[in-house]
Amino acid sequence: MNLIIFAGGTGTRLWPLSRKRSPKQFEKLKDNQSTLQMAFDRIKGFGSDHIFVSTNDQYVSLVREQLPALPEHHIFAEPAKRDLAAAIGLTLLRLKQTNVHGTVAVLWSDHFMDHPDRFVDALHQAETLIDMDPNRFVFLGETPRFANHNLGWIHVGANIQEGLFSFVGWKYRPDIALCERLFASGEWLWNPGYFVFDIDFVLGLYQQFQPEMFASLSHMVDDEETIATEYPKLEALHFDTAILEKIDPSRAVVLRVDMGWSDPGTLYALKEALTRTIEDNHTMGNVVVQDTRDCLVHNEEPEKLVATVGLDGIVVVNTKDALLVCAKDAVPDVKRLLDTLDAQGLGEHL
Repeated sequence: MNLIIFAGGTGTRLWPLSRKRSPKQFEKLKDNQSTLQMAFDRIKGFGSDHIFVSTNDQYVSLVREQLPALPEHHIFAEPAKRDLAAAIGLTLLRLKQTNVHGTVAVLWSDHFMDHPDRFVDALHQAETLIDMDPNRFVFLGETPRFANHNLGWIHVGANIQEGLFSFVGWKYRPDIALCERLFASGEWLWNPGYFVFDIDFVLGLYQQFQPEMFASLSHMVDDEETIATEYPKLEALHFDTAILEKIDPSRAVVLRVDMGWSDPGTLYALKEALTRTIEDNHTMGNVVVQDTRDCLVHNEEPEKLVATVGLDGIVVVNTKDALLVCAKDAVPDVKRLLDTLDAQGLGEHL
């Protein structure tokens, strides 16, 4: 099996912890490791010769610095962000150039996982399933722990064998009322976005469903200069929209895994991932909290004390050049705040 870690996101919803110059996947958020390093460590047993990283041009040096065991020619750079359909298609064609064939796993660089051994076991099981039938996807679904309305859910059908289900469909970020029903039904799993497939099967789907994109990518893949000029012109399409939503659901199965997965996609989601109960606070740095619950208080200035009194459900992030104080329910609006800062000429803080 060959495994691709995608690490090109900008992580704007984690501002000011995450910046354009150093997005969240490169920040050491837990146990003095970045989530990129955690992602690599989880799968290093497959061998570094089978691991690849796809990232943006400007982050190549960060990947090299954080993953010294990864061969440099296993880092694939994109000259611009054109969403995942283009990124996955280009990466698969680059892999074909290096004579890669057979099973490929698509993974992400910005997640936490409490039980990586179960995750690795699921990858091996998925590889076996693809060997049995190369013309399908294997999705990994996380056993849901609560009605999380900030992520996607996978609808599973018939139980094929222990832990393996037919695929029915998915729902992205359902509202809280629907989310409660999905959780109670027992028929839905969290969607961490991990999937396994045969490389030729998926490239065939590009030819079938996205012929113009496939032709453009095939034309440019042999020449880095052509990639630099032509890739930014591609239509920005999500992989789900471009490929996954167009295939017959019978061409997919779902492996249920209890890997202790979480996606710290927002500052409050980061707090949830790092605490055991909703009442707990997560603090980092020179911080004192008093009569405070359900808060994230993060301080990157060791000479400055950050103290809180009587807070409930608040995010406080202090860096050397920015201070954010935000109610947990308003955390999704941080991305809109960045647009405001940019419009006011404060782009140096982004």
